[in-house]
Amino acid sequence: MKAMEHLPVEVVGNILSRLGAARDVVIASSTCRKWREAWRNHLHTLTFNSNDWPLYHELTRSRLEIIVTQTIFQTNGLQCLSIMMDDVDEFSAAPVIAWLMYTRETLRELHYNVRTTPNINILEICGRQRLEVLALAHNTITGVEPSYQKFPCLRSLSLSYVSVSALDLSIFLIACPKVEVLSLISLDIVLSDPHASMELSTNSLKDIYVEAISLNKIILEADGLEKLQLKDCTLEVFELVSKGKLRLLKIDDVSVIHLDIGESAENLEIVDVSNFTIMWSKFHHMIAKSSKLRRLRLWAVVFDDDDEVVDIETISACFPQLTHLSLSYELREAVIQYGLQGSFQLENVVVLELGWTVISDLFSQWVAGLLERCPNLRKLVIHGVVSETKTHEECQTLAKFTSFIVRLMKKYLKIDVQFEYE
Repeated sequence: MKAMEHLPVEVVGNILSRLGAARDVVIASSTCRKWREAWRNHLHTLTFNSNDWPLYHELTRSRLEIIVTQTIFQTNGLQCLSIMMDDVDEFSAAPVIAWLMYTRETLRELHYNVRTTPNINILEICGRQRLEVLALAHNTITGVEPSYQKFPCLRSLSLSYVSVSALDLSIFLIACPKVEVLSLISLDIVLSDPHASMELSTNSLKDIYVEAISLNKIILEADGLEKLQLKDCTLEVFELVSKGKLRLLKIDDVSVIHLDIGESAENLEIVDVSNFTIMWSKFHHMIAKSSKLRRLRLWAVVFDDDDEVVDIETISACFPQLTHLSLSYELREAVIQYGLQGSFQLENVVVLELGWTVISDLFSQWVAGLLERCPNLRKLVIHGVVSETKTHEECQTLAKFTSFIVRLMKKYLKIDVQFEYE
């Protein structure tokens, strides 16, 4: 305890900030006078989350507003404020505006998920300040002013379950000249015309994540983009206009008729595609110039044409630096016959992941064929789906595969084999 007594008040402020949750901070700050001073003058992070304390749900709206107001107003110089209260009663707009006005000059991060009556304009309150991270959820953005550098320091922007027009979102992005990370999740995007496209343009963006969005067309112009991730989206067209800095492309459970990343594939290092209907010849043409590719994952993909086959020899030729290869799709005789033809070698592949949804004898042939072509393999991971109710035929096939793997591993003693079954 004596050591604690000699801690500088600034260090105590850092300790309290690590606690995060407002209730814990208030309790800890009652330890002594120094800790109360640290709370008031050296606390830089404060979080109000309705999941942190069950009593948040039992308090009346007015009582909750008073508690939050008193807690925030006893601090000076907050840099990170998180108010995650969307599952409690709606707040009155006045106290919420007061919280933001009181803290906005020193805030660097704001995580805001609050329902208010009426809706308040967060952008107007927090604009032209030093905010670097902004995460908004369950809110409405309207009437964005085309004011350049309205958020001159913002580097990370996250919008979840937000209602916004395509035009306002475009203008908002232009008002963030330094934004590098953008996350758009389950947005309600208002278009002037049902067939209109959403066009976003930014020179600073490096990382974009888009989830659960349905639109006719998205055009993203981002010269410096390095990471593109799409998940659970329904799109007719997605076009990326960039200058070839893209390093990661991840697509999961996306329905898109036309996907175009232009000339952005040359520096790709990771391509991860799952739960996706793919036209292999077209998709391969899109990424064929990715000579720096190190990780390729085609998982639970469905081919648009039943006669299409992933040509492993072509993968070997186009991606000589490939170290991780993950494949899972329906196996047919043609996959074994044509997919593994040739005398190619995947020289640099050290991790191989293979999966099935329905086990068959073809899977064993596939595994054996790929192992022969990976001379430097260190790790093999087999993914499979094992149903609770198995027919006698399924049990026999699984037993034969198990025996096959045992024999195979006697041949490849240096390979670490792992199994992951669902």
